[in-house]
Amino acid sequence: MNNAKNLTPSQIVNELDKYIIGQNDAKRAVAIALRNRWRRQQVTEDIKDEIMPNNIILIGPTGVGKTEIARRLAKLSGAPFIKVEASKFTEVGYVGRDVESMIRDLTELAINMVRAEKTVEVEEKATRVAEDKILDILIPPVKKPGAGASEEKENEALQNEKTREWMRKKLQDGELDDKMIEFDATANPQVGMQVLGPMGMDDMGINIQEIVGNMMPKKKKKRKTSIKEAKKIITQEEAQKLIDMEEVQSEAKKRVQESGIVFIDEIDKVAGGSKAQGGPDVSREGVQRDLLPIVEGSTVNTKYGPVKTDHILFIASGAFHIAKPSDLIPELQGRFPIRVELQSLSEEDFIKILTIPENALLKQYTALLKTETVDIEFDDSAIREIAKDAAYINGEVENIGARRLHTILTTLLEEILFDVPDKIPSEKISITGEMVSEKLDKIVKNRDLTKYIL
Repeated sequence: MNNAKNLTPSQIVNELDKYIIGQNDAKRAVAIALRNRWRRQQVTEDIKDEIMPNNIILIGPTGVGKTEIARRLAKLSGAPFIKVEASKFTEVGYVGRDVESMIRDLTELAINMVRAEKTVEVEEKATRVAEDKILDILIPPVKKPGAGASEEKENEALQNEKTREWMRKKLQDGELDDKMIEFDATANPQVGMQVLGPMGMDDMGINIQEIVGNMMPKKKKKRKTSIKEAKKIITQEEAQKLIDMEEVQSEAKKRVQESGIVFIDEIDKVAGGSKAQGGPDVSREGVQRDLLPIVEGSTVNTKYGPVKTDHILFIASGAFHIAKPSDLIPELQGRFPIRVELQSLSEEDFIKILTIPENALLKQYTALLKTETVDIEFDDSAIREIAKDAAYINGEVENIGARRLHTILTTLLEEILFDVPDKIPSEKISITGEMVSEKLDKIVKNRDLTKYIL
């Protein structure tokens, strides 16, 4: 939570505005939820455990920013974040993943996050050790002479030290990168068994590979690589030795429990009590009832120990075209007290999506073609025409939100992207509204074609 501890809700919304157009109600809701997590950390211990997160349901068609809001929120907070699809889960006892696996996956992700941070912390020390090991191969060290040693021995040791430091400088400057070297690397035995299904060892929170791997001695094997590659491999090995994995696991579990975010997509697909298509007697209501204890707060066994879900923030989303939030079982509804409806995107929204966000599609295509020394620019009429087509097709065929822009731009630029390396010389390409109309009009106006192409 360090990254977001000083951000007010309005500052969080401003950060989200850089990537997501509109949807202010949803941004405000998640900004308050994130700030409340920081507020909870500041209260006294006697009430801290009583403050539960206000889980959120985002309601709206696909492609309007539901997933992106949750993903950007997690990046902003530096919190462990995982996206799961409710329709992928089944009742316990049937083939498929059980709902507890989402917490195990979230914990695994947090472990990797913390390990990466700790690796950066010890990188300097690990690099120094790696340099020493490479120098030991290139210029074996001479043991320092003891008291009463001859002057010749002392000079030899001194000269060896000077040569090693001279070689270290060349090593650090990259002058030896291409030189081949043979060294001992740790050979990780591929032990382990993969057990499929909801009752597999992984789903029971047991890491067979780690247990067996720890019982067996670490083997070394000879490797011959460039010094540049050897330095990287040895540095990684040394960094792992310097990291306290118990501390990593403790910190990761704490982050999951205090600041983890689980985004449950397609929750509308398990709304209602009718039978799902996953198999015989696997009911949507059954999946909801399995989700309930996780969202309410329970303890899940993972390979890194028990993890409590009481204070994990759950954000659910769904289009709810057929089902309604009220079709969820009452207990689950009660665990998602905040409901926000996201609006369908208009032509003006599409114009902003194409141009304003830091990761706007037009900026992406401009950067891609720049690699071929081609400058491409879209004039205002072209941008408006693309936005108009996207809004029209979403209204006429199926509303897939901003994802429609991907299909339209791919179709529009297909020839340019194909021909650029071979036929188009380094130049500037201007896309106008007339060009967009010429390329897309026939497809846009032919509804049958549109269903397959756009």
